[in-house]
Amino acid sequence: MITDVPPQIEYEAANSIRDFAIFNRFLRSRIEFVANTQGNFTPFASFHFLNLLLRHRSGSQLQEADTPTTVHSLASSFVFQIKGNVYPIGYYSVSLAIGNPAKFYDLDIDTGSDLTWLQCDAPCTGCTIPQNRLYKPRGNVVICVDPLCAGVQSAPPCAVANEQCDYEVHYADDGSSLGVLVRDYIPVKFTNGSLQLPILGFGCGYHQTNPGHHPPPSIAGVLGLGNGKISIVSQLHSLGLIRNVVGHYLSGRGGGFLFFGDQFIPQSGVDWTPMLQSSSVQQNYKTGPADLLFDGKPTSVKDLELIFDSGSSYTYFNSIAHKVLVDLITNDIKGKPLIRETADSSLPICWKGPKAFKSLHDVTGNFKTLVLSFTKAKNSLLQVPPEAYLIVTEHGNVCLGILDATEIGLGNINIIGDISLQDKIVIYDNEKQQIGWASPNGKCDGPSKL
Repeated sequence: MITDVPPQIEYEAANSIRDFAIFNRFLRSRIEFVANTQGNFTPFASFHFLNLLLRHRSGSQLQEADTPTTVHSLASSFVFQIKGNVYPIGYYSVSLAIGNPAKFYDLDIDTGSDLTWLQCDAPCTGCTIPQNRLYKPRGNVVICVDPLCAGVQSAPPCAVANEQCDYEVHYADDGSSLGVLVRDYIPVKFTNGSLQLPILGFGCGYHQTNPGHHPPPSIAGVLGLGNGKISIVSQLHSLGLIRNVVGHYLSGRGGGFLFFGDQFIPQSGVDWTPMLQSSSVQQNYKTGPADLLFDGKPTSVKDLELIFDSGSSYTYFNSIAHKVLVDLITNDIKGKPLIRETADSSLPICWKGPKAFKSLHDVTGNFKTLVLSFTKAKNSLLQVPPEAYLIVTEHGNVCLGILDATEIGLGNINIIGDISLQDKIVIYDNEKQQIGWASPNGKCDGPSKL
């Protein structure tokens, strides 16, 4: 689905899906490409449901000298409250404090990309939030010889040593962000009570395009949580502040939490599977192979490689796997009070019942649980119950939240998106190169304020 790409610019696929359900209609999934060019929020540190869920393990010019360079406490972690849902909002976000004094920005959490970027008043073209909510740079631009710049650029090296480090991100729906890397303070409060002011790098996006007839999300930018050197997680780890681990809990009822560091990894009940190394420069959270089970029975869908991507609202299978799944579901619901509904354009495949459905509880009994069995990991099963692959739309219909990746230009790429990550603690352990998930033994209502 990549069209009108300037031939003079070399792109490297980041395989991150950005599909915002707030656009409704057929969600506009976006594959991210990085152009190699020259040129009152409180972190939450305690949860009233923690015993159910986890068990603890017993000035204007920025000066590089201000950056912590020694290990503070690699046992430390910090936590953010998540807002949002799969439908109808279509994304999950956190509020991140940036600057000194700090200003707060709502960012889409995205494990499918590395670069964090904000809409930036430099001035800004095509920005989608009011000017008073834009990030204002203050002489803190990263130059192109800075090692951090290698996270968004590759050879050839910059012609002039003190040139600014530019980035350019393009998407399959023709959306894009153009900007420059900057550094600024990002204050974080750890669960051990300490407050740190690390100086971290991120993108200042001064030219955005958001094609389409529907309004874009009201977020300020993207929080890149991938495992590349430019990601916020990797930068914090390189400063010795956290283990190179990130995790999230996305509630099916909306909200959740995001954590950096390894303090909140459950001591038991986690299914682990090794990460696969990507052949591209962009390192995704990819794992596999996995076989698909339907109602506990094997199917012909085998050896899937899957990318875990919190930047994707929905899950995507390649066309062959998707057709098999749709056929299995269609045959299984024969004789049940469900009829295909083509008038609802919320998603490609929908069904209606005798009367409008009010919630998933009204319909999930008609559908079977899916399981992804990871064949190279002992007893690692990702349970995907109906609640993790269906939505009930505003029209009262039920729709399939597993889409055909080929139809939107993803080819054979398979994505595990937010819908299938709901109600699980998902851990991306970059130190041990593994991805894990666990289902809490209780209801997670959200964190309690300090």
